[in-house]
Amino acid sequence: MKYRKRIYYSESQKSLMWERWRQGATLHQIAALFDRSHTSVQGILARHGGIRPPDRRRAASALTLGEREEISRALVEGRSIRSIAARLGRAPSTVSREVKRNGGADDYRAGLADEAAWDRALRPSAASWPRTGPWRSW
Repeated sequence: MKYRKRIYYSESQKSLMWERWRQGATLHQIAALFDRSHTSVQGILARHGGIRPPDRRRAASALTLGEREEISRALVEGRSIRSIAARLGRAPSTVSREVKRNGGADDYRAGLADEAAWDRALRPSAASWPRTGPWRSW
């Protein structure tokens, strides 16, 4: 039996899967679009219980790409963190942490910082309550 190389579906391919699934296509029909086995599609759909997850979007409080570009330009001009923050209408600690987590004042690049922020948003969040300890009732 010949094994195929693992495939990682793009967001547009996943979107097509969800659209076909909503229209009532079978796993085999959807998989045939990508010339893959139905199990590769099943894993994606089953991960969310067969219900399409909401599209990703940023929080309203998150820095935008435009703000990151402003930070980058101001750093090149030699402006202080506080003056950049005042210009953006943000807290100085917000700007400081943004610069620090993305290479510092010398290496800060807006595009890379924006991509990194989007990627960091994917990480799993911590549980809202501890699952271990003497108070555990199960």
